[in-house]
Amino acid sequence: MARQYQLKKGPRKGVSGIDYLAELNEQQYAAVSSSPGPALVIAGAGSGKTRTLTYRVAYLLDQGVDPKSLLLLTFTNKAAREMMERVRELISLDLSELWSGTFHAIGNRILRRHADEVGLTRSFSIMDRDDQKSLMNTVVAECNIDTKSRRFPKADVLISIFSLVENTGVELVDLLEARYPYFEEWGDEIANVGKAYTAKKLETNSVDFDDLLILPLKLLKENEELCSLYQKRFQYLLVDEYQDTNAVQSELIHLLARPQNSVMVVGDDAQSIYSWRGADMDNILSFPEHYPNATVYKIETNYRSVPEVIDLSNAAISANKKQFKKALRAARVGGSMTPALVPVEDPRAQADFVAQRVLELRDEGIELDEMAILYRAHHQSLEIQMELTSRGIPFEITSGLRFFEQAHIKDVAAFLRFATNRRDEVSFKRFCLLLPGIGAATATKLWRAWLKVGISKKEEPPKRFSDCMLKFPVPAKAKKDWEQLCYTLDELVVGDGYARPSEMLTSVLEGVYDDYMKASFENYDNRRQDIEQLILYSETFDDVLELLGQLSLMSSVDGEPTGSRAEPDDEKVVLSSIHQAKGLEWKVVFLIWLADGMFPNGRILEADDQDMFEEERRLFYVALTRSKDELYLTYPQINPKSYSGDIITRPSRFLEDCPEEMLETWEVGTAW
Repeated sequence: MARQYQLKKGPRKGVSGIDYLAELNEQQYAAVSSSPGPALVIAGAGSGKTRTLTYRVAYLLDQGVDPKSLLLLTFTNKAAREMMERVRELISLDLSELWSGTFHAIGNRILRRHADEVGLTRSFSIMDRDDQKSLMNTVVAECNIDTKSRRFPKADVLISIFSLVENTGVELVDLLEARYPYFEEWGDEIANVGKAYTAKKLETNSVDFDDLLILPLKLLKENEELCSLYQKRFQYLLVDEYQDTNAVQSELIHLLARPQNSVMVVGDDAQSIYSWRGADMDNILSFPEHYPNATVYKIETNYRSVPEVIDLSNAAISANKKQFKKALRAARVGGSMTPALVPVEDPRAQADFVAQRVLELRDEGIELDEMAILYRAHHQSLEIQMELTSRGIPFEITSGLRFFEQAHIKDVAAFLRFATNRRDEVSFKRFCLLLPGIGAATATKLWRAWLKVGISKKEEPPKRFSDCMLKFPVPAKAKKDWEQLCYTLDELVVGDGYARPSEMLTSVLEGVYDDYMKASFENYDNRRQDIEQLILYSETFDDVLELLGQLSLMSSVDGEPTGSRAEPDDEKVVLSSIHQAKGLEWKVVFLIWLADGMFPNGRILEADDQDMFEEERRLFYVALTRSKDELYLTYPQINPKSYSGDIITRPSRFLEDCPEEMLETWEVGTAW
């Protein structure tokens, strides 16, 4: 066995010049300046979690830690960018070798380096949800499953089933019994589809988002030498939003942290609200058990909200049994009002109250984009949307499509994906279907013709795609467009490589896609502007694979809210589900439909599941802590049901945990 010899660094003065004691509060400083080793930081809502993490990175660098020894894991691209920007502002060092990003981005980075060891090539494609559905439909068709007599799950459901199996470690049969009992009779067929889907991904040199976690973990577990290299490199691990990790992410963290176990995880168990997508709160609760010598730090000073909101939030979460007990303290002085409890007659009156109060607050000087209307489920916003529209109050709903998920963006990206990965069946068929006269059957025939050429398996791109593709049999209606498509693909290749990403996108837009948009969309101008914006964005990339990886990674699996509050539009009230509002804040928050059966959710009440009920209460806590200044809790006393008549509602049982003196009841009347 080789002798281990450690190089020691000489004394070093911090290069940042930061006075950490002056910049941080006592609890933040304790976490930031902690000695190497396992550490759990319980950071309450609005307590400066991001500040703590970024100063921890700066502190380690000030102690002489090599930047390449750090690994910073986050859940959103936005969080990763913001943290690194703040670190660069704090300390003047070359941080190019410091790895930071989402779990999926880091997984992608590892996988690109060692793709051949899992049966892929370095140019593998990352499939988004639509791509997965397309490939899954192909797999189901190839499995020859008789779906005429019984209802077989569609691609979307199959993808969710397989994702939960991968991310939670639950056996397929147990998952079907617990979540999809109506599909239990299809257990064997679903299992076969899963195996075929895995094989098809390898065949098409493609991965889905789950693979970006599963495959790197598999790679590191099976290759001890490779795992040891990464363990030696990453001497310090820092993990954001640890309460949202699933089984795979947690295992990956523990594996990389060995043997020195210098891992700091930051999170808030009281904001663990994503179990439905595989997150396991036990990861954060059991951290001290996994690392018996771990130190637990609590950061409890809230800088966001007035004391009245904080006191109410503390009371609301106190009833949960599974939690790290903490008591948030407000750094701000008392506000101008006590949180309001507003019972109203019915959903229409609730909408009237919210809309009228929004206008009054706007007249008082609070901008519309500093107000949010939150709800448990999206359908609960219907009356609000109607009333805001009738009063001419602009609003945005955060469930809209992201820029990179829009169909026209994915269409132009398909050309680049196929050019770089000639085995990408999904992308090939996507741009074929853009042409007139080509449907699914013809696209499949063209794909088979492409496979027969043999170019798909070669590592280097062809000099000219048109040399072979112009010979493919296409419908007469598509002949002219097919020729132009082939010549456009030719423009994407330069010499032995590829054109710059911006030039590739311009060729696709001007050569093929602009005419398609003109003939297909009434909002042609808006869509063209989107693609022109994409071209501007792509100019920051020299490597097309980096661009394509970024386009795929910037989607909802990383957890970012779907609405952007940074767009230069006129101010608008935000309508959002509570899940999508996590991490955001507004001066004024309206929390609507606080009635039993609506919030907490009726299915959870019927199931009598204590863990799920406590997650509902955590969701309530998250909603309360979004408010900085004013908070309005509303519920209709009557819920009209078309099939059973009016139903008298019961106030949410979560309100029972809130002392009366912490709420001011508003009696809403009418002026007519």
